[in-house]
Amino acid sequence: MSEHKRILLVEDSENDAILTMAAFQEANLAHEFVLLRDGQEALDFLYRRGPYAGQEGGPPALVLLDLKLPKVDGLQVLAKIKADTELKVIPVVMLTSSREESDIVRSYGLGVNAYVVKPVEYGEFVATLKELGMFWTVVNEPPPGTLAKGAE
Repeated sequence: MSEHKRILLVEDSENDAILTMAAFQEANLAHEFVLLRDGQEALDFLYRRGPYAGQEGGPPALVLLDLKLPKVDGLQVLAKIKADTELKVIPVVMLTSSREESDIVRSYGLGVNAYVVKPVEYGEFVATLKELGMFWTVVNEPPPGTLAKGAE
């Protein structure tokens, strides 16, 4: 279907993380997930610092980013990614429970590629994540020559 792609899932809710990964698997989008629990850990991973220094593989093909995170919030992580000349081509999808207009406006102002509100109902959540996964890992064509094509 598509080449193996690494997806960075930054989510502090254990249940939402499990559901997200299960939805991708159910849609036969079995990609490598890197699950991180807070914004600082995400930045360390992206910049290969601390426990992620010397890690193999390129940057993720997609970042699924929660808004409300411990240590460093999702908006701060998004701002760092989109301000970095090498990382800014990575698609970032804000995957959150917030419908606050200010959160949506700030996210798009910082360069988020999509803003998705997590459905509360289980079936709807899984269906939404399947569609999201299909678009960003199969349908979407990243810029030519970028590492955003995923881990080879």
